[in-house]
Amino acid sequence: MLLQTSLLSVLIWLPVLGAIAALITGGDRNANAARAIGVTVGVANLLLCIPLYLGFDNNSFAMQFQENHLWIRAYQIHYALGVDGISLAMIILTNFTGLLVVLAGSHAIKVRVAQYMAAFLIMQGMMIGVFAATDAILFYVFWEGMLIPMYLSIGMWGSANRSYASIKFFLYTFLGSILMLIAFLYLYNQTGAFEIQKFYGLHLSPHIQEMLFFAFLMAFAVKVPMFPVHTWLPDAHTEAPAGGSVVLAALMLKLGIYGFLRFSMPIVPQACEQLAWLMIGLSLIAIVYIGLIAIVQTDMKKLIAYSSIAHMGFATLGCFMVYDIIRHMTSYQDAYMSLEGAVVQMIAHAFGSGAMFLGVGMLADRFYNHSRLIKDYTGIASRMPVFAAFFMLFAMSNVGLPGTAGFVGEFMVMMSAFQAHFWVAFVAALTLILAAAYTLWMYKRIFFGEVVSDHVAEMQDIGWIETTNYVLLAIGVFFLGLYPAPVLNTLHVTIGHLLLQSLPPVVLH
Repeated sequence: MLLQTSLLSVLIWLPVLGAIAALITGGDRNANAARAIGVTVGVANLLLCIPLYLGFDNNSFAMQFQENHLWIRAYQIHYALGVDGISLAMIILTNFTGLLVVLAGSHAIKVRVAQYMAAFLIMQGMMIGVFAATDAILFYVFWEGMLIPMYLSIGMWGSANRSYASIKFFLYTFLGSILMLIAFLYLYNQTGAFEIQKFYGLHLSPHIQEMLFFAFLMAFAVKVPMFPVHTWLPDAHTEAPAGGSVVLAALMLKLGIYGFLRFSMPIVPQACEQLAWLMIGLSLIAIVYIGLIAIVQTDMKKLIAYSSIAHMGFATLGCFMVYDIIRHMTSYQDAYMSLEGAVVQMIAHAFGSGAMFLGVGMLADRFYNHSRLIKDYTGIASRMPVFAAFFMLFAMSNVGLPGTAGFVGEFMVMMSAFQAHFWVAFVAALTLILAAAYTLWMYKRIFFGEVVSDHVAEMQDIGWIETTNYVLLAIGVFFLGLYPAPVLNTLHVTIGHLLLQSLPPVVLH
């Protein structure tokens, strides 16, 4: 009965309670206890996703597993939770990624282990709250709450320039969020409630819609991140510990896309339709220009970070191409495919990019000076053949090889974009060439060639913890790449309803 009525709350607050328990262990004196708590909570939360998935009705677009309790009576703020197809997929992804992070951290982190576990467990709970919140203020609380543990993870376990990177990360994301809060307050004045569903369908003037659009854009574009507010991400990725980089790539970047889908498109559809050209242009810049920047990187983490920006450009392109598709083709089927492709791209990117960040973080931890420079590593394949094989799989997914997760979302977005604009699809397709260039060139320089460093010569292949993580990620890569139907079935009705809400009346008629 508890799982039926409070499953979402359990998923949110169990990691937070686990974080408190980890802190109570007493720090590094009982580091193994903190590790055990982190892994146990990670496994428990992932197992709790099974009843969430099995109990979800794919044929309904309504919010399910709802909880609603009055929180602040004076302003009608509610502790309100619920999931649809999109948030269900993202919650499962969050718990899957959370388990991988605590597993990797249980082996790699040697100091302040309890605090590390606590930071990532709290972060996991807050992100689940973001995806489950159906009250705007509750959404904002969770949205801001996850910044603090990420800020601490970069600042405490990051590299030499961690202070600069953590402050830059916090300021960029926090300042963008303030405009989102102002937008929520305006919408509250129009509806008398902070219930997100009541924001949909409001009759707002074109000018007001544009103002709200840009308020949301600043919050969500920073999080994606989109050009030109992307500069915080390479610094944050470079300085963050491996777990922080994985969470950033696999989850936090997706929050911006989720915000566009949950707020911008259904609340201000007319502004989205009028300014779709801007979003398409910024997406194409991210795909091509940022891809070119990735090619010249000498730092492994920075290269993968820039590739993440380019891949997220596909997701934003898939979201906002729907307006041109409907306008030029009046094809709802292609618009469906574009939005579904955007969400699938979000999930696929988490597997490939997250795995690569885990691998690069492991190499840096094993190197004597924690170098991330490509030139310091050659011939890794001869010393670590199992790791080299796994990394090749994830590199191929990052490139978009058919049969891997990275291909499905990009193919869906390109196919739907092609129906409306050949040249948009053509420019977007350049990412296949660029991604192959920077990913395979990096792989060649790191894994092949003669071993020229004594430190590389002494490296041992991955252990059982790393192998477990990579096997789980490989299953995700192949499952989504070869049989995406379960994910698409979960998304289809929700995406269809979202599409109808996101089209202004003129387009609908």
